[in-house]
This record gives sequence, C-alpha cells and structure tokens, in this order.
Amino acid sequence: MAAVLPLTGVIRPYAWGSRSSLAELQGRPAPTEGPEAEWWLGAHPGDPSTVTGADGPVSLAELIAANPEAQLGAEVAREFGARLPYLVKVLAAEAPLSLQAHPDAEYARQAFAAQEADPDAPRLYTDAYHKPEMLVALTPFEALCGFRDPSASAAALEDLKIERLGPVVDALRTGVEGIGTAVRTLLSWPTADRAPLIGEAVEAGTAPLVNALAAHYPADPGVLAALLLNHVHLQPGEAIWMPAGNLHAYLTGTGVEIMAASDNVLRGGLTPKHVDVDELLRVLRFEVLSDPVLPATELAPGVVTWQVPVREFALYRLDLTPAAPPLRLPGEGPRIVLGVRGDVYVAEAVDGTPVEVAAGKAAYIPAETGPATAAGVGQVFVAAVAS
Repeated sequence: MAAVLPLTGVIRPYAWGSRSSLAELQGRPAPTEGPEAEWWLGAHPGDPSTVTGADGPVSLAELIAANPEAQLGAEVAREFGARLPYLVKVLAAEAPLSLQAHPDAEYARQAFAAQEADPDAPRLYTDAYHKPEMLVALTPFEALCGFRDPSASAAALEDLKIERLGPVVDALRTGVEGIGTAVRTLLSWPTADRAPLIGEAVEAGTAPLVNALAAHYPADPGVLAALLLNHVHLQPGEAIWMPAGNLHAYLTGTGVEIMAASDNVLRGGLTPKHVDVDELLRVLRFEVLSDPVLPATELAPGVVTWQVPVREFALYRLDLTPAAPPLRLPGEGPRIVLGVRGDVYVAEAVDGTPVEVAAGKAAYIPAETGPATAAGVGQVFVAAVAS
C-alpha cells in the first residue's frame, strides 16, 4: 500500500471545545450534540485514524503494526518500535483547558513501571512515554505557558490586596527559588477557603485574567496560580513550545498541535478532572521562560518550520500560491499532511495519483512511498519524524 493515502481522523468532544471551529474548517454544519475540541490525526491507541487504500479503509495503527519498516522506515522502527512516534491534533478551545504539565522521558518510564507493578497505586500515567508538544495558532490564540519573572508575579498578587496571600508574595520575592513554594501553596490552598479567596480576587478587579478564569472555575486555586505564568496572545502562524515540566494551559483559540504520541497529563487546576498536586510538583521545572513564543524558520520559499529539540516530530507549513510550482514535501519517514486552507493535491513525486488535501482533509504518506509533492493553492501542514 505504498502511496499517498487519504486519512480520516477522529473528533473528540471535550466540554471545553468549540461548537463551530472544526466544523468550519471541514466545511460542514456546526454540531448539534455538543462541542468539538480536538481532531486527532495519527495512530495513537486512544483513537487511531483510518487510511483508505485500494482494499478499503484500515486503521493506521493496524497498518503500521503489520509492517513497521515499510510504514515507518527501518531507522524509525528500530528506535520507536511499531508505533507512529507523533500525534497531530487540531485543537479548538472555547473555554480554558486544565493547568497541566508532562513528565520527561525517563520519569515517564519509571513512573509508569511503578504504577503497573502496584495495583493499588493511583492511575496517573497511561503509558511509558514523554509528551513534549508544540502548538501553532490558526486563529488568534490565548494560552498560559511557562513561569514568568517571579517579581512580576509577586506584584500581580500583591495588587489584589489580599493579606493571606502574603506568604506567596514573599516566596516569589526571593526569586526563582521561591516559585515552587508559591505554586505548592496556591494549588494546595485549604478547600473551604478557595471560593472566598477567588471571590476576593475577582472583587479586587486588578487582574482581568483572574476574572476570566474565575467565570469558569470560581473555587479553583489554579485561577491565582495562572498569575505566575506567561499570558501569551498568539497570532496565526505563531507557536509555543511545551517541553517536559512546563506548566501551561490553553485558554481560547484554534491551532495545530503536534506532540510525542503519549497521553500522560498531570493536572494542577482549572479542571473538574483528577488533580494530583504532589505528582505535578515532581515533574515541574521551576525556571523562568522569558520568551514563550517560538519563531518560525524559513526553509525555502513557501516552506517554514518551528525548530524544537525532540526526535519524535517535526512540523512544517507549506503555502502554495497560483504562481508557485509544486513544492516537494519536507521531512522524512512517515508523514501526515493536514489541509487548513484552499485546495491542495499531494502525490508521489514520480507518477503518483494525487490525493486532495483541501481545508479540513488529511493524507498519510508511508516511509516506503518516498518523495512526494504538493500542488495547488492553499496552506497545508506536514508532520514528520525529525531527522
């Protein structure tokens, strides 16, 4: 089945999702049953995509498992086994996601093994892999990403004029070494006092972010912990990078997200889901992220990427114009092509049958297919394993 193959992903309906963004991208009516939060493209066992070839539709996970070397390439198969090492999503947030972080590779291996060996242990880890991730905005996008200068965080909390936040402010005034104490104090705040505390912060009216988050989570101390993070406003094409230990939360907007194929998430707040502050603190990196926005790098006319230090994935964006010749797809090994604008056709470089990758459509290219090209007018993203 060596060719460019149409790829059908799965939409996940989380409560924080949009009721229009993914439908608009795919050119279909808005959903009536509830919000649509993420469109998954990949072979993750939680929701593998389907590819369509001459013999009909088949699970991408099953296709890879049947012949890893042909699908992934010998080198990728040796390194990662019979699994696609990345997962692509289109994420559409209409409400805040949880305040969260992900473990590094070594910690994930150890924690998952320990959990599997103890049937009474809380089930915090779904697999043995790390989950570094990057998001590129398709629309104006708002997020919290990484710790900011602790003196700025201290000033924001002090402006609330809430006396019992004094120990948190004092910790932050000591510098970077006080960030951990401040996070633990806020996220472990006594349950009975959480709603009154957030209420006072809202009444103070000095932090619009607090008021916006409290509208969704009026008794969640993550509302105040958010003031310790960079509040990022992305324009389309701008990106943020979330390595292991980076505390972050997406707030609103639509973007293309790529990550190592894992579902390990440790939550600290802004969620009705399970929160484990102690385990979150074990994986957090208490360091200042001075500039959370990741710049794009132009590789060739019409081709850009965002460089991140991981092996599992690379992401490229191709802009095709009426006057431009077909572009050779960047990247190596197994690739996923996602259309976000216009009408683009992807084919094997030599005598391939074109596959339409219009806005809201996708295609999969096995490693054995080799070089491929994109032609037409529009914009596509290409996911690949980093070289």
